[in-house]
Amino acid sequence: MAFPLRSLLTGLAMVAFAGNSLLCRLALQRLGMDPATFTLIRLLSGSLMLALLAGRLGFRPSSDAPRTGSWAAALALFTYAICFSAGYVSTPAASGALLLFGAVQISLIGHGLWQGERLSCRQVAGLMAALSGLMALLRPGVAAPPATGALLMLTAGMAWAAYTVIGRSVSAPVAATGANFLRAAPMGLLAVLLLPHGASGGSEAIGIAIFSGAVTSALGYALWYHLLPQLAAIEAASVQLSVPVVTAVGASCWLGERLSFPSVIAGAVALGGIGLIVSAPGRPRLPGGTPTVFFSIKGDQP
Repeated sequence: MAFPLRSLLTGLAMVAFAGNSLLCRLALQRLGMDPATFTLIRLLSGSLMLALLAGRLGFRPSSDAPRTGSWAAALALFTYAICFSAGYVSTPAASGALLLFGAVQISLIGHGLWQGERLSCRQVAGLMAALSGLMALLRPGVAAPPATGALLMLTAGMAWAAYTVIGRSVSAPVAATGANFLRAAPMGLLAVLLLPHGASGGSEAIGIAIFSGAVTSALGYALWYHLLPQLAAIEAASVQLSVPVVTAVGASCWLGERLSFPSVIAGAVALGGIGLIVSAPGRPRLPGGTPTVFFSIKGDQP
């Protein structure tokens, strides 16, 4: 693939990732959809789109289905999705993306350390900077998002890190992701039945939830899978540092959200620290040998 086209498609994938945050925030905070309903619609529409994509890629459910996805991965996916949605009821889009992004990366680094990997001095400095930035963002005051929303976004990040590790060895990632979306959908239905929820937000909110599941989730992940073999590891890792930045710009332009100066500084410190980690030689890798930031390079995607 020609370099300009590859760059354009890579940027489009990052916009899709950021779009999930913006669409969720719009449907929940502006249009009044409840988190459980948004999660269920996102999982159902995503599973349908991924099933269609898997069929186009030659996946045959009769022979391959038993080997794709798992209930453990589906539980992690559902935990991510419901906490992601619930967190965005009160958390600004940009702050939520940064909390999610930081929690995923730090969780995966922690998993690597638990597996016996070691950080270089540069990576230790980056990790300290990333943690300092996140703690500054969470410090009570004008810069801090609501505590409940922040906790939910951090939980969503840790759940996505678990989902990434569980799915590291799948051989048919699009089919496996679709199977996990489908397994997670009944959990979403259970959440709708058991959790307090209000209005659906109307047809506009439902349309946004469908678009989030089918396009910015399913198609965004499929595009990323297509691009990964053409990207160097450092490119694949570093380019995802743009996701919170794209989210912040989109939230400002589209949702009218404004970041305080302390939030900007805290976010810059956190992203800079993560940048030091992923750009250093010998940076942490998932089991299977592939670097990751925010979304896994191999295996399932959020």
